[in-house]
Amino acid sequence: MSPTRLTIGRDTTLCMSLSARPGSFGSRFHNHLYAALGLDWIYKAFSTTDLPAAIGGVRALGIRGCAISMPFKEAVIPLLDALAPSARAIESVNTIVNDAGRLTGHNTDYAAIRTLLERHTIAPSTPFVLRGSGGMAKAVATALRDAGFRDGAIVARNETSGPALAETLGFDWKRDLDAVRAPMLINVTPLGMTGPDAQALAFDDDAIAASEIVFDVVAMPPETPFVARARALGKQVITGDEVIVLQAVDQFVLYTGITPSAEQIAAAARHALT
Repeated sequence: MSPTRLTIGRDTTLCMSLSARPGSFGSRFHNHLYAALGLDWIYKAFSTTDLPAAIGGVRALGIRGCAISMPFKEAVIPLLDALAPSARAIESVNTIVNDAGRLTGHNTDYAAIRTLLERHTIAPSTPFVLRGSGGMAKAVATALRDAGFRDGAIVARNETSGPALAETLGFDWKRDLDAVRAPMLINVTPLGMTGPDAQALAFDDDAIAASEIVFDVVAMPPETPFVARARALGKQVITGDEVIVLQAVDQFVLYTGITPSAEQIAAAARHALT
């Protein structure tokens, strides 16, 4: 059961998210914490076909924070006033903080990935294959590089972003999966996500069988076909719900300046993921 929602009034602070395919996690997670902490705040998910106008609205209306999801993580950068080091390093934004009309882009995905690699004690010597080359793939691949991973390949059909990401970080690039195999497989595409790609498998059965660790950043649902197949084969699994909770906590702190307790975070995560 979620905490009681406070009455919305003229002094209520608004936060939001922008995505091509809005989900409910952010709204449920943040609003649960606002209510639990007695904050007169509210969070709402949006989509848009006019990104410049949407970001102009964030600035003009005093919207405190805005989460950014696919496909806007890179396109939003020219519309901002500044980038925090986390976003500047990978040229990808997933969080905007509005300080009296000055918009600063951050990337909380990067920190979440670094935390999970440590939490799951993944050795930097582990070879990996990462599928994807968009904004989230940049965050994951950069986190791997900065954590000391050197033996990796980026698999992406986009012949511009794929090779560029691989070259920038010192990894190999492959256009197709073909017979690609590695101890760690990482999916950073929408394959397996709720919607039209829900039944898609990010890697084939042979690749999963040959792996040791499977990492899927898709959070909705946490149990994607890729994750389910890996679990059935007894592989070590890192799921997207772990990523989305960690990055959301960092967003909450950036917006409010308040760090919730571990118990409050766990309760908000349970509520949001149900």
